[in-house]
Amino acid sequence: MTFIRKLALSALWLLASLSAATLLAVIGAALYFAPGLPDVRQLQDFELQTPLRIFTQDGKLIGEFGDERRLPVEFDEIPEEMVQALLAAEDAGYFDHHGVDPKGLARAAVELAASGGDIQSGGSTITMQVARNYLLTLDRTYTRKVREILLALQMEQILSKEEILELYVNKIFLGHRAYGIAAAAEVYYDRPLDELSLAEQAMIAGLPKAPSAFNPLANAERALIRRNWILFRMRELGFIDQPAYDEAVQAPITARRHITQAEVQADYVAEMARQFAVERFDDAYTGGYHIYTTLDSELQPQARRALAEGLIAYDARHGWRGPEQTDTPRSLAEAQERTDREGLEEELAESPEVMATARRAAERSQSEVEGIDGDVSNWLQVLERTPVLGPLEPAIVVESEGREMRVLSRGGEIRTLDWEGLEWARPYRSARSRGAAPDTAAEIASPGDLVRILQREDGSWRLSQQPQVQGSLVVMDPETGAVLALQAGFDFDASKFNRATQARRQAGSIFKPFIYLAGLDSGEINPASVVNDAPVVMEDGSNELWRPNNSSGDFLGPTRLRVGLARSRNLVTIRLLQTLGLERTIGFLENFGFHPERLPHGLALALGSTSLTPLEMTRGYAVLANGGFAIEPWLIQRVTRGEEQTLVEEADPMVACRECREGQTRVDRDGETYRVAPRVAEPAAVYLLRDMLRDVVEHGTARRALALERADIVGKTGTTNDQRDAWFAGFNTDLATTVWVGMDDNTSTAEYGSQAALPIWVDFMGRALEGRPEAFPERPENVVSRRVDPDTGRLLHDDQPGGIEELFRADHLPDFQPRRVDQAVEQESGSQGTAAYEAIF
Repeated sequence: MTFIRKLALSALWLLASLSAATLLAVIGAALYFAPGLPDVRQLQDFELQTPLRIFTQDGKLIGEFGDERRLPVEFDEIPEEMVQALLAAEDAGYFDHHGVDPKGLARAAVELAASGGDIQSGGSTITMQVARNYLLTLDRTYTRKVREILLALQMEQILSKEEILELYVNKIFLGHRAYGIAAAAEVYYDRPLDELSLAEQAMIAGLPKAPSAFNPLANAERALIRRNWILFRMRELGFIDQPAYDEAVQAPITARRHITQAEVQADYVAEMARQFAVERFDDAYTGGYHIYTTLDSELQPQARRALAEGLIAYDARHGWRGPEQTDTPRSLAEAQERTDREGLEEELAESPEVMATARRAAERSQSEVEGIDGDVSNWLQVLERTPVLGPLEPAIVVESEGREMRVLSRGGEIRTLDWEGLEWARPYRSARSRGAAPDTAAEIASPGDLVRILQREDGSWRLSQQPQVQGSLVVMDPETGAVLALQAGFDFDASKFNRATQARRQAGSIFKPFIYLAGLDSGEINPASVVNDAPVVMEDGSNELWRPNNSSGDFLGPTRLRVGLARSRNLVTIRLLQTLGLERTIGFLENFGFHPERLPHGLALALGSTSLTPLEMTRGYAVLANGGFAIEPWLIQRVTRGEEQTLVEEADPMVACRECREGQTRVDRDGETYRVAPRVAEPAAVYLLRDMLRDVVEHGTARRALALERADIVGKTGTTNDQRDAWFAGFNTDLATTVWVGMDDNTSTAEYGSQAALPIWVDFMGRALEGRPEAFPERPENVVSRRVDPDTGRLLHDDQPGGIEELFRADHLPDFQPRRVDQAVEQESGSQGTAAYEAIF
C-alpha cells in the first residue's frame, strides 16, 4: 500500500511539474512574442479590399488581380447547414474552445518532432486560421504557429465567435479566384448561398483544406470523397439526420465554372500592368486601383488571333505529335477507381462508409450524350476543366473509323472531323522531317484520347494540337510609342513567359536597315552606292577564321546598296559596316534604344548577331516609321483609384513632331501637351531608307506582303543561324509591327522569316489597316530623284541613254558616269583606247 501511495504521489508530482512547466513555457512564449504581434483590434474595423483592375485605353476590362470575386456576407446571412459543414470540416469544437484546440496542437507537436521543425497539418482552429489569414504569413514554422496561438487567444477575448466566423468565411480562398463562401457559391453553382443544397454546401466546405486538390472542377472524383466525409462528420456530430445524409451523399456533381470573362483577351499585358502596380503601390491588390493601358481594343484581338493562327499553321506543316492524353476513363466511377488517394488519408480512415458513398455518388453522376453509348460523365468533366488555348478547343475521341473521326467537345457536342481535317497529321519526326501520311483516322488517335480541334471559316472542324513553336506580335504607334497591341505567346494559360519583353533573341537581317541608315545619315553612302558582294575571310578573335556567307550561298559581285538590302546580302552589309567603322556605328545605334553593352563589338553586328526583344525591335522600327524621332515605348496611360476614379498617375510620353522648330520641348496635340522626342536621324536619310525597304516588299524577301495591295507598307525579313529565329518587322505611317517566331529552347524552326513570320504580319496588318487610306511621308525638300547607271551607281548625263531612277540627298550626289561612245564611232574617229567623249569631240 505504501508503494502504491508513493507511486500515486510521484505521478501527481510529475503531472503538476509538467503542468507548471507547460504554463511557464506558455507564459514565456507570450512574453517573448507579444511585443511583435499585430494588433488584433484592427480586425474590428477590417475592410475587405477591392481588387486591381486593368483596362484598355477605352475602358474595356482585360484583367483583375488580388482578393477578387469576393461577395462579403454577415454571419446571420450564412445558412445554418453551411456553418455546420464548415465546423465538421475544419473545427467541430469551435463554439466550445477558447481559440485553441489542445488535441489538434498535440497532433501538430508530434508532426513537428517527426519532421524536424516543419509543421504539416498544423492543428489549426478556425480562430487560428483567421489569425494566420489576416495577420500573419503562410509559412509553416514553429515560430509562426506560436504567434498564431497567441493571436487566437487574444482574438477570442476581443471578438465574438460569430464575428470571428464571419471574418473566416469572407477571407478563405476556395479556388478559381473565389474568396469567401458567397463568391464560391457564385463561381461553382451560379446561385446565392441560401439556394445551395446540403451536398453543394458540403462541397464548398471541403475546399479550404486544399482548393486545388479537392476542387469539383479539377478533381471531381477526389472532391466527392472529401464532400462525403464532411457529410459523414455532420451526421456523426448530430448536425443532420440520417435521411438528409442519405440524400446528400448520393447527390451527383453539379458544379460548373461560372466566371466573368475579360472583355478583351490580353493576359500578357494584364500581367505587365500588374507588375507595374506591385512595384508602385504597397496596396496594389487591395487599394481599388484602375490601370488604363494604351491597348487598342480592336487591334489587340486581331493580334492575338493572327499570332495564334500563324503558329497553328506552322505547327501543322511540321506534323502530328499525338494526343495530349490517352485512355481517359469514360465515367466518374471509373475515374474514381483509378484516382490517387494521397492526401485523403484522414477522410478514408474515418469509415469505409465514406468511400462507399462517394462511389455511389460517382455512379449517380452519370451523364449521357446522344450519339454515344453509356456514361460519359468523366469525359465531360475532363473537357470542362481542360482550358481552351487560343482558338483550340479540347475534345475527346469517341470513334475513329475509316477516314472520319467523331469527337466529344465541351457542352456535350459531337463533332465530326472529315478526312480534309485529318490528312495533315503525318507523324512529327523533327522540325525538318515528318513520317508517312496516314491512311485512316485510327492511325491518328483512338477512342478516349484527348485532342484539340479547330473550327474552320466554313464552320466545319479539323484536328489540331497545341503548337510547340512560340511567337510574339507587338504593335506600336510610331508617333507616340504607345503599345497598341501585344501578344507574347500562343496562349497565356499555356505559358506565362512574356516573349515580347523577356525573350532576347538574335535579330538576324531585320537589324540590317539600321546599319544602312547609319551610312545614309553620315552622307558617305547613298542607295546607289556599289559594294562588292564577294567572299571575305577574317579573324574572329578566337584563333579561328570567320568566313561569312549569304544565305543563298552565292555572290553577286559589285552590288548597289538598294539591291543588297532588298535581297538581304550579308557580305554587302559586312563591307558597309567596315566602311563606316564599328565604334561610330554603335554610337549611332544607341539613339534607337539599342544598348551599346549588348551590341557585339565585331563585324557580326552587321548580320544581326545582337540579341534583342521583340519590343525593342518594334521601338527601333517605330523610329524609322516616324521619320527619325526617338520615341519610347509605353504601356500605362493612367492610374486611378476608388469609386471616384481619383487620378493617381498619368503618362507623359514623348511624341514625334516634324513641324516643331529646333529646340522646342513641348507640343500641343488634341488638347494635351506632350514632350517632343529628340530627332536621332536626318529626315532625308530616313526617307531614303524607307524607300529602299519598299524594294524588300516589291522585289526582295518580303514579296508576300504584296498581297495587301498597299503601296505604303515597308519591312524586312530576318532569319538567324540554323533558322532558330524567324522575324518580320515592318510599318506604315500609322503602325509599326514586329513578329517573331521561334522555339523557347532555341532549337531550329526549319523555316525562314518569310515563311514563318511574314504571313502572320500580313494577316494582322491586312485587317488592322482595313478601311484606312494609304498614307505616305512627305518627301524632304533635300531629297531629289536622279538617273543612274545600274551597274556603277553613278549619275548619267541627260544625253546618256538608259539608266534607272534613284533618290539622293541633294547635297550628297554621286559622281557622273564618264560619257562613252560605241565601238563604231571609236573606229571612225581613230580615238581607240580612250573611250571618252572628250577625246572624240
